[in-house]
Amino acid sequence: MLVLGIESSCDETGIALYDTEAGLLAHQIHSQIAMHTEYGGVVPELASRDHIRRALPLTSACLAESGKTLADIDAVAYTAGPGLAGALLVGASVANALAFSLGKPVVAIHHLEGHLLSPLLADPAPQFPFIALLVSGGHTQLMAVRGIGQYEILGETVDDAAGEAFDKSAKLLGLGYPGGPALSKLAELGDAKRFNLPRPMLHSSNLDFSFSGLKTAVLQLVSKQDELDVQTQADICAAFQEAVVEVLSKKCLAALKQTGMNRLVIAGGVGANKQLRAGLDAAAKKRRFEVFYPPLELCTDNGAMIAFAGAQRLKFATPAGSYAVQPRWDLSSLPAV
Repeated sequence: MLVLGIESSCDETGIALYDTEAGLLAHQIHSQIAMHTEYGGVVPELASRDHIRRALPLTSACLAESGKTLADIDAVAYTAGPGLAGALLVGASVANALAFSLGKPVVAIHHLEGHLLSPLLADPAPQFPFIALLVSGGHTQLMAVRGIGQYEILGETVDDAAGEAFDKSAKLLGLGYPGGPALSKLAELGDAKRFNLPRPMLHSSNLDFSFSGLKTAVLQLVSKQDELDVQTQADICAAFQEAVVEVLSKKCLAALKQTGMNRLVIAGGVGANKQLRAGLDAAAKKRRFEVFYPPLELCTDNGAMIAFAGAQRLKFATPAGSYAVQPRWDLSSLPAV
């Protein structure tokens, strides 16, 4: 079956075509970063309007890339939440309109499930069960995943998500928007040992995270500098990144030990971080567990993960005409497949 996936939860419009036999045939992404940079963050109304402009042209581009036509589509999957309400409604409207015009079913997909399953698009792909670290700008969660819809949250952030801490710390350092990638790039030139930053909740008795205090430590460190030259910026970036990576890595190792599992999956935007990947790869080699990541181009929000998740949930498809979205949506409420 050929599934069209539509992602519009925030500031990326993603469209993809996934075939249950041939795999991912095509995917297109438009990022709104340039538009939102002027405002220092995502403006929901502008995001929604831009999704309207991009969705159909990207769909046409996907069809051209794959050599398929609209008539070949068997189902349409879209992100129903969580996310920005207006942006989600754009994707829901486009998906339902296309599905209705084609006489095909539509599948509402949880955005985080899309991220969670995206490493299954890699080669090699992980087998169930596994521990998953979902780490992005809005979420930091550790989960035991035993199958599609079988998700047990083992720990999560009590305040800022890791990606959020990256972006906010970058802003404190004057690196602009979006700050996370800029901070990571500058960290490559820095000395992580020059400054000592805290590792929040590293030795807690649970698998929860906290990054707000680390962000505050960066604020205090910046305020103490007589001059914030490029090298000092780089050194703070390196120290910050090392602290985050150490916390994420050690919590992952603790989750593996606690559950007795030997497979770790990393998903979400921060999963593209080079230092995080290098640290986990080294730990996997030393401790003899497997670690899997999505392809780099599928770490950020994308339609491929929605099309793939839709293909896994086709038995829950409904006739087109349900435009309901859930800006807040508990992942654990999803039914198992």
